[in-house]
Amino acid sequence: MFEISVNSKAINVDVEPDTPLLWVLRDTLQLTGTKFGCGVSACGACTVHIDDEPVRSCSITIEDVAGSNITTIEGLAEENLTAVQQAWIDEQVPQCGYCQSGMIMAVSAFLKENPAPSDDEIDNAIDNICRCGTYPRIRKAIHNAAKKQGGQ
Repeated sequence: MFEISVNSKAINVDVEPDTPLLWVLRDTLQLTGTKFGCGVSACGACTVHIDDEPVRSCSITIEDVAGSNITTIEGLAEENLTAVQQAWIDEQVPQCGYCQSGMIMAVSAFLKENPAPSDDEIDNAIDNICRCGTYPRIRKAIHNAAKKQGGQ
C-alpha cells in the first residue's frame, strides 16, 4: 500500500511496488488525461508534476513517488483555466491533441522557472514530441501564456 497525494487529495493505492506511476494514474485512479506515448520517457505525453517538478510518469514507479504530491492535467486548474491552458485555446495549439496534456504540464513547470523565455530557451527546455508538428503554435502559446502571467 502506497500513500500519495494526487491533485491535492490523499490517496492510498494497493499495487505492486514496480508499477509505473502512469498506470496507477490511468488504470487505478481513472485519471486518463495523462497519456501513454512511448513508455521510455522520450516523448513526454505522460508528463505530470511530482512535488512541482515535471516528471515523465511512464518511467517512475509508485514506490519511487510514495509520499509525494502529484499533479495531473486534471488537477492543474482548480476552477479557472491556467494561463497556459487558456493560451493553448487562444492559439489553437492542439491538432490531434494526444501530446497536449503532457506538453501543458511541461510548459507550466517551465514558465515557473523562466517566466519570459526566448524561442531558443523554449526549444531547449520543451523536448516533448508532437507528431502533428504544432511546434510553431506551441511556441506562440508559450509566449502568450508568459505574457498573461506577467512575463515577457
